[in-house]
Amino acid sequence: MIDLRKFIRDVPDFPKKGIVFKDITPLLGNHEAMCEAVRQLAAPFEGKGVEAVAAIESRGFIFGALVARHLKAGFVPVRKAGKLPWKTVKQTYDLEYGTDAIEIHADAVKPGQKVLMIDDLVATGGTLAAACELVSRLGGEVLGAAAVIELAFLDGRKKLGNYSLHSLIKVP
Repeated sequence: MIDLRKFIRDVPDFPKKGIVFKDITPLLGNHEAMCEAVRQLAAPFEGKGVEAVAAIESRGFIFGALVARHLKAGFVPVRKAGKLPWKTVKQTYDLEYGTDAIEIHADAVKPGQKVLMIDDLVATGGTLAAACELVSRLGGEVLGAAAVIELAFLDGRKKLGNYSLHSLIKVP
């Protein structure tokens, strides 16, 4: 098994001073590492009847689409407000200073459809929790969530409530 940590680059002071950005582009640039990440993200959900994979823009789209292909499921984009071209459902969530919102097409998830949530990184958990709420509001059954990186020190897992989180790399 490939150690995926070797393919995550720390970029200090990005996007602002004091933040250490976890750069996944080295992982994406290595075919074996990228395939291993997709395999590991999908593994706990194989045989669980995943019908759709919902992923959060922008880097979550990369992994979400690949996991959907791996699981033979559809793909549902979750985007920042105002970016989707048809009727949408919106969910706001809290940021450190203020609020933000994400949207999903109103017909993207069917009632009872089993959905896996994917993002590249979970920090405070607000965006992922909001995405789970959107899928639930449309009647979807959130089977769980998966992310390549979890910044465990920010305790984002707590915001997910009863939704399980499978992460490949935990930053303590």
